[in-house]
Amino acid sequence: MKVKDLAELVGISVRTLHHYDEIGLLKPDTISEAGYRYYSERNLDTLQQILFYKELGFSLKQIKEVLEEPGFNQQKALVWQRKMLLEKRDKLNQMILTIDKTIQYKKGDIHMTSEEKFKGFDFSHNPYEKEARERYGDKKVDETAKGMTQERQEEMNNLYRELAAIRHTDPASKEAQEAIKKWFILLNKIGSYSLDAFKGLGQMYILDDRFTKNIDQFGEGLAQFMSEAMGSYADDHQKI
Repeated sequence: MKVKDLAELVGISVRTLHHYDEIGLLKPDTISEAGYRYYSERNLDTLQQILFYKELGFSLKQIKEVLEEPGFNQQKALVWQRKMLLEKRDKLNQMILTIDKTIQYKKGDIHMTSEEKFKGFDFSHNPYEKEARERYGDKKVDETAKGMTQERQEEMNNLYRELAAIRHTDPASKEAQEAIKKWFILLNKIGSYSLDAFKGLGQMYILDDRFTKNIDQFGEGLAQFMSEAMGSYADDHQKI
């Protein structure tokens, strides 16, 4: 399948597919002598994975890292993606229902309790906590929770503000990496984070709405910036 045909099939631009090729995210299996890109069925499966992960909030860099992991299993990934999308759908359906009821309430058609006005806004459940405990252990997760004193929280808030001020720069830049190093050091004062755990935590910043909302109150897009900066920091220092 030529690049134009694939773009029309999926509903994305040719430029996007060229960009995916340039960054090594989706390289066509065949390139003709004339320079035409031809995409195989395997390429289509990979593109499907990319789009599912994008829908779940992954950055292109993080998607590339996931797809390149030696143990990556597409079938297991699809099962996990389905689970996350179902949870997202259920939450959205509940919020739509709350909006519909609120419209009726504003019209005077129904009575609505205070509790019903906020149905669907569930910040008490963290769907990624179980995964975090499985990956990093109960001790590490509990240490992080217990180590959060008021003084430490203010230290974190100050660092959030510092990072927010540079969130529009390249997450891999020297300035960003020096700032995110402070975050790595601070987290290790609270608990004990390996580079892999640090990178995994960064991924949760954009996968878990609770993390994203809390971090982005210091500046829209901060969670995404920190996630990418943490990934770059972990990758660079694992090479040392």
